[in-house]
Amino acid sequence: MGFGSTALIFAVALSFASGAQAACQADRLEISTQSTKANFAVEVADEPSEQQVGLMNRDHMASAAGMLFVFPAPKQAQFWMKNTLIPLDMLFADPSGTITHIHENAIPNDLSTIDGGPNVQFVLEINGGLSRRMGIAVGDQMAHPTIAGSACGTQ
Repeated sequence: MGFGSTALIFAVALSFASGAQAACQADRLEISTQSTKANFAVEVADEPSEQQVGLMNRDHMASAAGMLFVFPAPKQAQFWMKNTLIPLDMLFADPSGTITHIHENAIPNDLSTIDGGPNVQFVLEINGGLSRRMGIAVGDQMAHPTIAGSACGTQ
């Protein structure tokens, strides 16, 4: 695999430079933290068949990448790690894109339920431990075209 944590943070920091313009593309998501903006290349899972598979059976994910789950309406979001081979951070967000819960370092292949809480419409899965290293916290704001009212969402 090859990236140490310093290289990982450096690679993600490079993605900051692309700014809000990049976040307003369907394959990009931006998170505004208290100190900076974090940009991720995302795959969007907005169909039930895509959501059922998620990141299963992948043995790696690029450092500044993730998968954005988009639900048609807010719900009680629950996930598990069946057939998921890499540790993940799961960032649960309400309809406005505000992060309401973060589950750090979900254990690969664990069948335990990970409950994101009520009123979740978006879930971003990124590499395990990355949210803490980047300073992403509950209350931070996601921006993506699917998030109505966000910096680049449709109204």
